Amino acid sequence: QVQPVESGGGLVQPGGSLRLSCAASGFTLDYYAIGWFRQAPGREREGVSCISRGGRTTYADSVKDRFTISRDSAKNTVYLQMNSLKPEDTAVYYCNLRRTFGGTGDYWGQGTQVTVSP
Repeated sequence: QVQPVESGGGLVQPGGSLRLSCAASGFTLDYYAIGWFRQAPGREREGVSCISRGGRTTYADSVKDRFTISRDSAKNTVYLQMNSLKPEDTAVYYCNLRRTFGGTGDYWGQGTQVTVSP
C-alpha cells in the first residue's frame, strides 16, 4: 500500500525554521513526482512546492526564496526546508505523490501541523 508519512511539523516563532519530511516505506519514491501542499483553516488546499523525478523544482510565489524542496533517494525521503517562517505559513502540510513512471497513482499523506506564532 502506498502511504507517504509526513513529519517535522510543530510550533515555531516568526522568523524560525522547520524541516518537514515525507517518507515512504515499502515502495520507492523514485517513481513519483512529489508535492507539498498546505491548508489553513477556512481556506482551500494550495500547492507549496513540488519536485519532479528528475529533480526539477517549482515553488509558490508566497514561499519562493524561503522554502527549499529536496529528495534523498538513499533515504527514500523528500524534505521541505522552511526558513523565515511567517504566521501566514500556519497550516496543515500534506505530501502528495504522483506516479510518473511505470504506472499511475496519486496518493496523500495524513498531514503535519505547522504553527507559526510568537
